[in-house]
Amino acid sequence: MKKILYVVLDGLGDLPIKELGNKTPLEAALTPNIDRLAQTGKTGLVYPVAKGIAPESDIAVISLLGYDAHKYYTGRGPLEAFAEGLSIHDGNLALRVNFATVESDAKTIKDRRVGRNLSTEEAVALSKEINSKVTLSSATFEFKNTIGHRGVLVIRGMRSKLSGWITNTDPAYAREGVFGVAKEKFENFVEEAKPMPGYENSPLAKEAALLLNEFTQKSHKVLSESHVNKKRISENKLAADIILSRDAGDHLPQFPKIGDLYNLKFGSFVEMPVERGIALLTGIDVIDVPSSCGHLDVDYPVWAKIALDSLKKYDGIYVHIKGPDEPAHDGDFNKKKEIIEAIDKFFFANLLLELDIANTVIAVTADHSTVCNIKAHSSDPVPLLIAGNNIKPDGSLSFSEKAAKLGSLGEMKGQEILPLLVKFAQE
Repeated sequence: MKKILYVVLDGLGDLPIKELGNKTPLEAALTPNIDRLAQTGKTGLVYPVAKGIAPESDIAVISLLGYDAHKYYTGRGPLEAFAEGLSIHDGNLALRVNFATVESDAKTIKDRRVGRNLSTEEAVALSKEINSKVTLSSATFEFKNTIGHRGVLVIRGMRSKLSGWITNTDPAYAREGVFGVAKEKFENFVEEAKPMPGYENSPLAKEAALLLNEFTQKSHKVLSESHVNKKRISENKLAADIILSRDAGDHLPQFPKIGDLYNLKFGSFVEMPVERGIALLTGIDVIDVPSSCGHLDVDYPVWAKIALDSLKKYDGIYVHIKGPDEPAHDGDFNKKKEIIEAIDKFFFANLLLELDIANTVIAVTADHSTVCNIKAHSSDPVPLLIAGNNIKPDGSLSFSEKAAKLGSLGEMKGQEILPLLVKFAQE
């Protein structure tokens, strides 16, 4: 049995950009190491969840790990809250949230991410104020900041259980059934939470929506009066004065453990709470990595070394690198290209120097396309390469969206990748 190294580059996929010579950031990037891998293996295209779905990372990662997201997913909120150590029982309302900035009307959104410069120290202080100064009429709650402008919220009803079948207050995301879906276009106004279609008469959904709207209003008042935000305004920064919520759920998913499915021991290292939550709930060990120092030429070689060391202890390693996604959400295609190049130069170059490729099956793909021109996830497929062991090359010359269309793997769903990697590892 060979080792499995499964690398997912967050938001890697894209569409051609005029300023890049009608190439995608991946096609335009200088990636000799990943290209060399593609030349020694097979490539193809992947719809992370299914055709027509522009997935968030959570349902995409669940699918990429071999699970049917339609069957197991219960919302992003429970996954992230669990990852952050918050207690979630059936009937608790768990949500993923963002600190954001609104105009004086408390409705018009200036910036959904507070300019992407909210420090951890500021977020912690604001979270403490919310937890100590906001009181809900018929519920208790826990609010916790996670990374940057992001956070999680768990509301526990005192009168009854709560239902996760409610709409988002964050206008950038819709819900299609239980799935959260990024909108390509939206009006920049804070939404009012409501029971979802089919749940309009559910007392538990009505109560959940009322409580979330109450939390949104009361936390806005506290944040508006916070010394932290007054200081930010004096420094010509945006105030983190509203909480936008999305992807509600009212219970944790019950995944069969990955070790039981494949009789393999997996480890992972990831950057974001949602991936950590999925790993823990699927029985994948979370490997600690140092916090980012902000310099990719330092961070990525460390990650490469951790991957190599971890392969000695596990049958398989899952690595999730956030890099390309954030600049794509900002529409910064040059920055996305630069980060892809840094991943190739500092992660893959160091990894491949020491990787025992003959005894390893390595896969590289993405959880979704984040298209710079729309600053959002899209339903476009992402490239996949599989190399190593005794896998015969299929003539692929590079790793890109365009080249992958010609690869021998054809079109696949994300759920099919891990079983295929296990098969290759057993050959």
